[in-house]
Amino acid sequence: MKTIEKGTTGGFLGALAASARSPEIPESDDVYGWLAGDWNLEVCHYLDLDVRSRPTGRVHAGWVLQGRAVQDVWFYSHPSAAGAGAVITYGTTLRVWDPAIQAWRITWINPARNHCEDQIGRRIGRDIVQVGVRSNGTPVRWMFTEITRDSFHWLGHALESDGKTWKLEAEFRAKRT
Repeated sequence: MKTIEKGTTGGFLGALAASARSPEIPESDDVYGWLAGDWNLEVCHYLDLDVRSRPTGRVHAGWVLQGRAVQDVWFYSHPSAAGAGAVITYGTTLRVWDPAIQAWRITWINPARNHCEDQIGRRIGRDIVQVGVRSNGTPVRWMFTEITRDSFHWLGHALESDGKTWKLEAEFRAKRT
């Protein structure tokens, strides 16, 4: 276990941020380290917004908590939302490696929409798949796919009431800045 270094400066953000993955996480299980950095987003949200106007947004991500977790902040607004440019997503994800289950425990919180989800994330082939259940019992599946050093495609699905059909609710195309 890492110790807290004497003379650590930087207040809250300095204590939160980490420069790299903790050696406690095997390199082979480093599923999210590539996400660290700054990204521009192109957003397509299918649930309750006009998808003809494609909002843009940003993601900022990095290692935190002595390199034991990856945290990000996602934000975007949508021109058709109440009030031009109203923020509809401004939230954070905390992804923590859990060696007991050989997967990542994930919590997403978006206070701008009063939404929270817990998921479990694993690499499946070349993709990263996160599964969970919303507070109303709806199963969800989010996937990072088409991952390169400088881009990714992020897809969010919810299981329909028939228990068989996954409905695409949102997708994001990201490019590293």
